[in-house]
Amino acid sequence: MDTNDILTWAEVDLDAIAQNARLLKSCGGSGCELMVAVKANAYGHGAVPVSRMALAGGATRLAVHRVEEGIELRQAGISVPILIMGYTLPAESEAVVQWDLTPTVNSEPQARALSAAATAEEKALPVHIKVDTGMGRYGLLPDEVVGFTRFLAAMEANPASGQPGLILEGLYTHFAVADLADKAYTRRQFRVYMEVVERLEAAGFSFPLKHVCNSAATIDLPAMALDMVRCGIALYGLRPSAEVDPPVALKAALTLKSRVARVRTLPAGASISYGRTYVTEEPTRVALIPVGYGDGYHRLLSNRGAVLIRGKRAPIVGRVCMDQFVVNVSDIPGVRLHDEVVLIGRQGEGSISAEQVARWAETINYEITTGLMPRVTRVYLRQGRVVERVGLMDSPGRNDGPQT
Repeated sequence: MDTNDILTWAEVDLDAIAQNARLLKSCGGSGCELMVAVKANAYGHGAVPVSRMALAGGATRLAVHRVEEGIELRQAGISVPILIMGYTLPAESEAVVQWDLTPTVNSEPQARALSAAATAEEKALPVHIKVDTGMGRYGLLPDEVVGFTRFLAAMEANPASGQPGLILEGLYTHFAVADLADKAYTRRQFRVYMEVVERLEAAGFSFPLKHVCNSAATIDLPAMALDMVRCGIALYGLRPSAEVDPPVALKAALTLKSRVARVRTLPAGASISYGRTYVTEEPTRVALIPVGYGDGYHRLLSNRGAVLIRGKRAPIVGRVCMDQFVVNVSDIPGVRLHDEVVLIGRQGEGSISAEQVARWAETINYEITTGLMPRVTRVYLRQGRVVERVGLMDSPGRNDGPQT
């Protein structure tokens, strides 16, 4: 299995995923579980292969945002607990119970529907409550948590007696600015969360899984690890922000590659791409790269981004189109048709990180990898060897990747 028949692809180093998981688990300390976020197709890396390797590296639980993401993992044979961090519609309750997913609950209609579905299937369904300590999104305000927990307790299962229903398993929050050097607001959020825990305990409620740390907090504030850390971006070897400097050697897992589709010399005064935003001032050697915003490569990279060819940077000239863009290779001798192009990653002595591409595109590294479209074939490597590929033209029988 090779990549000779692929025009544009993303290589994902599965060994890097496993190693990053091991390092992040060590940040949490002994006895602390590692949950990894594999929502949005594992931040563009591929949910199923990444989940398997993260589990092999020491993760014990997975997190997604939507029910269908959890079902995809179950259909792939993954059996560990899967937390749904986003809202679950009451109409999705039967699917949640059928596929043994763990929902986050924040409303009475939602909880009633989940309890009814669990009771109908004679199952005990673990649920988590999210506390809004200062993010302002999903979750209950601190003063709402005890009352809502009392409401849930009325539907609580009793596994010892075989009574189905809900199980109060997890209590969590999400930090808004843990990726900043100034941790004052994050410490405030943590204090608010712990005050909620104290109120719950005073009311007679306890949650076996308390978790607050995202990637940035896991790296910078390991004292807040509690029962479990919940890591997303760092699993992929990417920094949560420029202000977070991991004490462990995380390795970027993804390399985005393509091939030179045409090489030619344009005369002085030639315009390149839509809008004539670039006009050559002298005869210019250019190469055509078959990647565009239809692949998730940002249009904002027009006239500001670069790629690697033969280990050297070739600047983008003209606008990035849906399917292709042009680079100036006048200063790179010997560029030929089908030469390998690296858009993210290393080639020879050169490198372009996802963070660098994000700066050019005025966004964050999360969006750069998550935005890669399905027509970019994912190629999975173990010890430098291709073990699986997932693309629009690849049949299921062709995928023989690692199993947990």
